[in-house]
Amino acid sequence: MAAGTFSDAEVAARLAAELPSWRIEDGRIGRTYRTHGWKGTLMVVNAIGHLAEAAFHHPDLGVSYASVEVRLMNHAAGGITESDFALAKMIEQVVMWQPGREEGPLSGTPADPRFAYIRYEES
Repeated sequence: MAAGTFSDAEVAARLAAELPSWRIEDGRIGRTYRTHGWKGTLMVVNAIGHLAEAAFHHPDLGVSYASVEVRLMNHAAGGITESDFALAKMIEQVVMWQPGREEGPLSGTPADPRFAYIRYEES
C-alpha cells in the first residue's frame, strides 16, 4: 500500500460511515446513479465531469441509457486516497441534491414524469 492510500478495511469503514451508497470493488470506490433516461444520464455525466475537472481528479465512468457508474481511485498513488473520498462526497452532494426537500426559493422539478431525471433513493 502506497503512502497516503487506505486499506480495503479502512475504505469499507469510511464508506459505511460517510458514503453508504458507495462500495469498494477492485481497488476502487464506486456508485451507480440511476436516471429516468438519456437526458438525465447526460446531465449526471456533465455534472461529474465538471466536478472532476475542477478537482483535477478523473473518475472512470460507465454510461448507459438510464444509469451512470462512477469509479474512483488515485492512479498516481496506486490506491484510494483522501482525494477520492472528497470527490465522491462532492459528486454525491451535487447529483443527489433535491432542492424541493429544503426550505428556499428553489422548488425542484415538478412531480411529473416529463421532468424527472434522477432516481432518488427514498430517505
